[in-house]
Amino acid sequence: MVETGVAFGRFQIFTLKHMEYILAAKMRCHKLYIGITHADIVSFAATSSLDQHGVTKRDNPLTYLERYEMIQGALLDFGVRRKEFDIIPFPVTQPDLIPQYAPRDATYYLSICREWDEEKAQAVQRQGLKTEILWQRLGEECGPTGYDVRKMVAENREWFQYVPKTVSDYIRKRGIDQRIKELERLYSNPEWKNQKPRERSADQ
Repeated sequence: MVETGVAFGRFQIFTLKHMEYILAAKMRCHKLYIGITHADIVSFAATSSLDQHGVTKRDNPLTYLERYEMIQGALLDFGVRRKEFDIIPFPVTQPDLIPQYAPRDATYYLSICREWDEEKAQAVQRQGLKTEILWQRLGEECGPTGYDVRKMVAENREWFQYVPKTVSDYIRKRGIDQRIKELERLYSNPEWKNQKPRERSADQ
């Protein structure tokens, strides 16, 4: 077991598959730093064509603080001691800044399900950081993603079973489920789609 590790993701919404990834990383280190990517709206500008879901408000309905609290509550409920993890911003689209937020001597744990995951792994490795691939999965093996769960929420389908209970409670208590539905309606509106990018930038 190493001293420090890092795991990261957008966590829009934090799912049970995210929890599996985080716990697998935590089992390999004494202290885990959990990085939240696309921490604010400024970072929504994609630097890769593979970063398909990181660029709009619809795909990023939760704030950094909401994701922080959601992840923290879920981990504590799963029995992870607070002193054994920290939650930090993680500028994956500007990888040269990663060492300003996360320890350089940590092991960076990754799960590979898509081409974008492979590109992120390469970006971290190019910084001279040690990486370990926890698993590489395809298709249904990856399980429901945050995108899938948000889609279920927007379409009034059952979604609770795909997230930790603390997460579903958090989302409903703060009205985030209604926010997701409203953003889906907004972005599905033909009039909004026909607007010029400059005209709709305030919504993004």
